[in-house]
Amino acid sequence: MRMDHVIRFYTQGTGYNPVTGRHDNSAKLVATIYGNVTDMGVDRAVQVFGNYNHQSKIVRLESAMPQSWSYLTIDDDTAKYRMQTSRKPLKGNTLIVGDSNV
Repeated sequence: MRMDHVIRFYTQGTGYNPVTGRHDNSAKLVATIYGNVTDMGVDRAVQVFGNYNHQSKIVRLESAMPQSWSYLTIDDDTAKYRMQTSRKPLKGNTLIVGDSNV
């Protein structure tokens, strides 16, 4: 399996920054990991979510993903994906992510 996509994990700002006295909602890059990305099939989407209109992707990572993150991007795409479910098989990590309007 090729790990040919760049997966970037971001964390959303915490809100109020006591140092500056302002609200900080800017995103910060947490990690960049190579992974394999495939679209979720219609049959699998019906099994997992109960409908086929759900636009989801399956992201497979060989290395560990960060502990805390808000959303991820795939390659240089501007779409932001949030985790819907994850699995930890014997080797690597598997995430099912869905497009979100962050």
